[in-house]
Amino acid sequence: MENKQDVKKQFGRSAYSYVSSEIHSKGGDLKILVDMAYTTGEEEVLDVATGGGHTANTFAPLVRQVTAMDLTPEMLIAAEKFIKGNGHENVQFIEGDAEKMPLSDDSFDIVTCRIAPHHFPHIEDFISEVYRVLKPGGQFLLDDNVAPEDDELDRFYNQIEKMRDYSHYRAWKKTEWINMLELNGFETQVYYRFEKQFQFENWCDRMKLSDKEKSTLNELILTSSDKAKQQFRIQIKNEKIESFYGEAILLKAIKR
Repeated sequence: MENKQDVKKQFGRSAYSYVSSEIHSKGGDLKILVDMAYTTGEEEVLDVATGGGHTANTFAPLVRQVTAMDLTPEMLIAAEKFIKGNGHENVQFIEGDAEKMPLSDDSFDIVTCRIAPHHFPHIEDFISEVYRVLKPGGQFLLDDNVAPEDDELDRFYNQIEKMRDYSHYRAWKKTEWINMLELNGFETQVYYRFEKQFQFENWCDRMKLSDKEKSTLNELILTSSDKAKQQFRIQIKNEKIESFYGEAILLKAIKR
């Protein structure tokens, strides 16, 4: 429960910065996510942890109805302003927990979740809920940051994410995602690895870090192992971190 309150607090104060965030609003992964989906224009879509509403906004002109759900009321307000400002009237907004959705069984043709599951403390509950609300044969479209398969690099990546954002729970490995989905009744059909570059200052500012917090995080990354510097392609100038690379998994899984 504590992590959920952390999420609401953190994203409540950052809601509008997520609407305007370059990574969230203009990421090439959105196009890939849409290309993965099969749509006829008649689908009912659920966008879980909609955040700034970018995924719901992208799918709105392609389907019959989109339900944009988020745990944080401020996020829903920001998302609604953004989406309705783009002229989409077929999106409804509901407050809800990704691990205990206030929705009926077998209700949706497509469930999307983009750049959010690393905040969920009970990931298998989330997967079970996605399975429950999807119609048989329904599509689950997942897009989230992932940790490297190497345990040392996994720990380092999750450590810096947690330091930057206390509502971060865990970025899972690619193999962990496929394993969890298939053990919970899904069939993985399409998989795509997506790289993203993080500009250190913007990455920190999105979470409104103080100068002291930025300095601590800068030092941790600066003194990381050579293996970490190579893996994440960490760019350093005058003892300051300029940028680094992370990766995401995009996949389509079918409810069987």
